[in-house]
Amino acid sequence: MTGNRPFALTRRALSLSALGLAAAPLLARAQAQPADPLPSWRDGPRKQALRDFVGAVTREGGPDFVPPESRIATFDNDGTLWVEQPVYTQVLFIMDRMKALAAQHPDWTHDPVFRAAVAGDLRGVAAGGVHGIMRLAGAAQAGNTPEEFGSVAADWLATARDSRWQRPYTQLVYQPMLEVLAFLKASGFTCFIVTGGGVEFVRAFSQATYGIPPWRVVGSTFALKPGERDGRVVLTREPSVDFVDDGPGKPVGIARQIGQRPIAAFGNSDGDFQMLQYATEGSGKRLGMIVHHDDAEREYAYDRESQIGHLARAMDEAPRRGWQLISMKQDWARIFP
Repeated sequence: MTGNRPFALTRRALSLSALGLAAAPLLARAQAQPADPLPSWRDGPRKQALRDFVGAVTREGGPDFVPPESRIATFDNDGTLWVEQPVYTQVLFIMDRMKALAAQHPDWTHDPVFRAAVAGDLRGVAAGGVHGIMRLAGAAQAGNTPEEFGSVAADWLATARDSRWQRPYTQLVYQPMLEVLAFLKASGFTCFIVTGGGVEFVRAFSQATYGIPPWRVVGSTFALKPGERDGRVVLTREPSVDFVDDGPGKPVGIARQIGQRPIAAFGNSDGDFQMLQYATEGSGKRLGMIVHHDDAEREYAYDRESQIGHLARAMDEAPRRGWQLISMKQDWARIFP
């Protein structure tokens, strides 16, 4: 998730099985590693660049060999691994959560942004800007433990449907990127999600959908207040955001949680620019790839003029930095599983 959208959630194990019913078998098939590990990619320079990079860093004795413990790859989530238009999935979750809680908070009717969220008015929510969305996120997602909130998130993801495709959001993942994750895993890489979205929200589905465990998700976080309940430690999620993992925050999140610079990074917007920089400015063989949404028929077409997934600087600087610009229209034979 890119842009300033610091929302957060965890997962509930019992609900993960429901979330993964559709996506997990698809991921398993991708991980089977056929003769061509990237069958949903059309032959061309992007597919070849990816295969050449993996071949170079895994060839023992070669000049670009990288030992497995240093084969770190990072992936943005929204717009890189799954759909982010017409609005980030987590914003839709927040709006639904506001509707569910509205009866307990009659004072919300006096706030135009809160009133818009309860009414399902996306334009009204957007009019509140980043500050308004942050207030909505705090009201909808704070005041409970990560485990309690994770149950709410998992239940929502299990039942919510995208308005265009009428499919669960966990099925609107990009098949070519599932194949990249499987290809890298089979090649000795450790893959992390580095998202501007709420770390706990993404952790609610990362294992079942992508095969990435919660500890390998880096994201934006709410402050946690420690306390006790019945003699047990309890962490309560506060309405204040304590870290935004987007733009310049992404290298910070990587350094804090992963502890080493990745050798490959995948993004789709200017919110991923610094992550791509951080990965590709290191020594040795490096790979930076940008998913360009240019397929309005099979998904969406947007870049410079979009508020969601805005892509301009990273696209302009990609050639001189050696980053690969992936055309969804030209490079991907299929979009979804």
